[in-house]
Amino acid sequence: MMYTSKLPSKWKGTCQEGQDFNSSLCNSKLIGARYFNKVNSARDTIGHGTHTTSTAAGNYVEGASFFGYADGVARGMAPRARVAMYKVIWDEGRYASDVLAGMDQAVADGGSLVLASWIPDDYTAAVGTNNLLSSEGFNLISGTSMACPHASGVAALLRGAHPEWSHAAIRSAMMTTTTELDVGRNFTAASPLAMGAGHIVPNLAMDPGLVYDVTPQDYVSLLCSMNFTRNQIMTITRSNMYDCANSSSLDLNYPSFVAFYDKNVTTGAMLTHRFRRVVTNVGDGRTRYEVKVTAPMGTKVAVWPQSLVFGKKNERRDYYVDITYASDGEGMVSHGSIVWVEESGKYNVRSPIVVAPTSGGK
Repeated sequence: MMYTSKLPSKWKGTCQEGQDFNSSLCNSKLIGARYFNKVNSARDTIGHGTHTTSTAAGNYVEGASFFGYADGVARGMAPRARVAMYKVIWDEGRYASDVLAGMDQAVADGGSLVLASWIPDDYTAAVGTNNLLSSEGFNLISGTSMACPHASGVAALLRGAHPEWSHAAIRSAMMTTTTELDVGRNFTAASPLAMGAGHIVPNLAMDPGLVYDVTPQDYVSLLCSMNFTRNQIMTITRSNMYDCANSSSLDLNYPSFVAFYDKNVTTGAMLTHRFRRVVTNVGDGRTRYEVKVTAPMGTKVAVWPQSLVFGKKNERRDYYVDITYASDGEGMVSHGSIVWVEESGKYNVRSPIVVAPTSGGK
């Protein structure tokens, strides 16, 4: 969401006053603030929410440095995005009901993207010409609190570039255009179970070639296959427009493939898992893709058709994948990939494949 002189017309949020926080603290950047507790306020008491939000959507700040080193301009991933804060975590702890209420309110207020941020064991932050230090000094921090705002910021950029894309299409673009990093803990090879689809490349995600889209009914079908009742599904969807009559499938149209096995089953027992996927051409005009498969160790992967031909933009094509593998009493995890390569070489749409035990793999 980019800055304009007026707030977005769809915005229905508010600046909720509370302890050490009044409505005048909101501005053209921070356009909303709410808290979900009987007392207190939306004020950030330890800086973690401010830190992660600045990473996702912090504006340009001149003169940021570390005691004069690396002097330059600090900015978030989507510096022109507007921000609304929803405080759901307290010194006393957190409750799932508060978190869900905050997410529901963010959607009701007209938010485009929701960034959920948790409190790490320690934290520091320094922005601007006045460098602020914690008593422990500066730390380099990794983990979900650092990864999530970077990914959310990229998603905000994609939302601005492609307002017609669904959230699933944005997720797909980010996943299928990543680069692979293969160093895990203790310098062991990392699998997609550790690194996900890979390292995000925002410029490639802007123009991914193909996307794996998901409709609301697809998500309902997933809930149906997990034996959710109609009332439970309505609690989640807040709508009676969807039901289990149309379909029930665990095979969500997701840009990755995971085939599980029970490591307690007789070693060597052959298993075959079939997947169906639908891709949408978001490139320009007529094009053709050929599949390139890297099978996980000890598996056979069959894809058909092996070519996808599109006559125009937004056209859809489906394909099937059979992964044949043997159960492993050692609980080993193996991985590979499926890449759809566009005929000119412009696009390489990659999806990871993982074969893993249902629990406790190596």
